[in-house]
This record gives sequence, C-alpha cells and structure tokens, in this order.
Amino acid sequence: MTQVSRRRFVWDLPTRLFHWLLVGLLGFSWWSAETSHMDWHFYSGITFCALIVFRVLWGFVGTSTARFAHFVKGPRTVWSYVRPSDIEQTATLGHNPMGGWSVIALLLMVSTQLISGLFAVDVDGMESGPLSVWIDFEQGRWAAKIHALSFNFLLALIGVHIAAVLFYLFAKRRNLIWAMITGFQPADENDNAAAARLVPRWRLVAAIAASVLLVYAVAKGFQFS
Repeated sequence: MTQVSRRRFVWDLPTRLFHWLLVGLLGFSWWSAETSHMDWHFYSGITFCALIVFRVLWGFVGTSTARFAHFVKGPRTVWSYVRPSDIEQTATLGHNPMGGWSVIALLLMVSTQLISGLFAVDVDGMESGPLSVWIDFEQGRWAAKIHALSFNFLLALIGVHIAAVLFYLFAKRRNLIWAMITGFQPADENDNAAAARLVPRWRLVAAIAASVLLVYAVAKGFQFS
C-alpha cells in the first residue's frame, strides 16, 4: 500500500481487532469473576485463548508489522533507541524497539493469566478450568493462586503501557491510539520506509481456523470420548 496524504499503513485489521477485543475481554473477565458469573468467565477465558493463539500465529505469518521479527529487537537496538541523543528520532513504522518488548511482556503475562486459569480449581472444586482434569487438586489450587496473583502483575503492565501511550501523545505528539484505531500513522518527511505489507487472505483464514480448532480442544479438556 502506498502513501496516502502523507500517511503510512501501520496495523492491519486483524491486529487492531485483536488489540481492542483484548481490552474489552480483560474488563469483562474481571467483571464476570467479581460478580461470580463464572459461566460467562469461562466463555470469556476461552475467547481469550483463541485470541492469544491467533496473535501468536499472526506474529509469524501475518502482515509485516504484525510479525515478531519486525518489532522484537536485540539489546543493542533497544539501547540505541532509548539512549540520550542530539539527533531527533524518526518515527518507526509500527512498534518501536521498546514498544515491541512491551507487547511481548503483555502477551506473556496474559498467557500466564490464561494458562493458570485453564488449570485452576476453586476451593470446593465446583468451578474449575477445562484442563484441571489433568492435574490433582493441590496443583489446581496453586494454579488458582497464580491466576489471581498474575492479574495484579498484568494490571501493573497495563498501567505502564497506558503511561507510555500518554507520554507519546503529549510529549512527542504521536497519537498511537488513533493509529491503532485507523491503522495509519503520519509519515515523517524524511521517512523513506515502505508501508506495511499485507499477506494473502488464506493465511488469515488458516490462522483463524487453527485457533478455533485448538481452543475447541482446550475447552473439551482434550477429552473427546
């Protein structure tokens, strides 16, 4: 996709939908647990699982800026980005080196929250994750404790994430929120980087299908008889 009105294509629709669905599901999952709607909490967790599996797959086969190889950089690149410099940093296409690692941290923490919930067992053993059948009661209780504790760490990471977005908005005059909504960001006058490249639709269909099949198996506890 070429430049349009000095804008560059940054994030594809699947990536943007993943982002905002994740935000909505986090709030819904918290609410359903707090109000003891555990049946809704279960379905929210299963949807969460599908989203995470899809995002991991999309990180390997998706649009160029959605791929982990595009935004996960080594320590030297990260240090070069964050160190003080007299040279004004040009806008990067998609996630910058620091933002890339924040995405990985959030994915890992959300995955910890998700996996622990899948194995968690409550005190009376009535409300349990679909994979709790594969472990004993004590292990299931440990998973429940990790599930509760990891949520606090997840909230802390989300707070840092929001703070970084606000810093870019007010200090650097870069509206990352609008870019994640529209999929475009303003092009720097000296920026010669190409816009993000789309991929064939069959990859999207295959990633969605694989996610649905795996999550169906998870919901069944990998027991089909």
